[in-house]
Amino acid sequence: MKDRHVVTDAIVLTVRDAAHADRVVTLFSRQFGKVQAIAYNSRLAKSRLGGCLQPFSVVCVSLSAEPNQAAAIKQCEVRQSFRELREDLDRFTYASLLAELVSELWPERESDAEVYDTLLAAYNTLVCRNPRLTALACGWQLLVLAGFAPQYRYCLSCGCEVAAGAGFQAVHGGAVCYSCREEAVPEFSPAMANLLRTLLQLDLKQPKKFTVNGKVLSALEVLFEDYVTCQLDRPLRSFSFLRQMMDCQTADKRQEDGNNKKNLPGG
Repeated sequence: MKDRHVVTDAIVLTVRDAAHADRVVTLFSRQFGKVQAIAYNSRLAKSRLGGCLQPFSVVCVSLSAEPNQAAAIKQCEVRQSFRELREDLDRFTYASLLAELVSELWPERESDAEVYDTLLAAYNTLVCRNPRLTALACGWQLLVLAGFAPQYRYCLSCGCEVAAGAGFQAVHGGAVCYSCREEAVPEFSPAMANLLRTLLQLDLKQPKKFTVNGKVLSALEVLFEDYVTCQLDRPLRSFSFLRQMMDCQTADKRQEDGNNKKNLPGG
């Protein structure tokens, strides 16, 4: 951002309270990439900025950037609120995961319009389609855009085509064939490879419907978490919250099934 005053559309990635009545907002803009900006006095009741700067919203912001200082948000107008993503726990969790992933993978003020378009398409799809699949597809696609494309078709060690009995070495960035796979390397089945290819090629703006095996999906989610953690050298905070949410859903399902059995005749 060479100009001191700019106006740009951006996606709100994160919002956190700061000193006094301020907020620190992380934005991702098509023009300028990731930008951290301060919304001064935005926590005051009379502030016009407070209601605009909500996570996942698409906003038009007026930024003032002095040399060697954080950008300041002067004005803000909501283009698309994505309120549905904040009001539903599942969608909020997956949207937060994608926001955190973008924030961690990209440095500040590095323009990347394709990242902006991919994240925006994912948020639109999260509103109306399966959030679990949408987030996983977008997550893998973001990794590719960041330069961390997984090698899943050919063995990292010998170069042969990956088939049954293969494994996946997240720390090295790809699959290894049956002959090169060590015992401790997690499995990477042909079904997982097919699902990964489908998700990488999925058009998030107009996603086609397809069926997924639950066990294969779960295995690919575990692989995704391991892969991201290896590339960043640390886990995303969202992964922990996501596991807690899924554990609670599993416990609720078991309790519901148990109650249904008790209500059966002779139960």
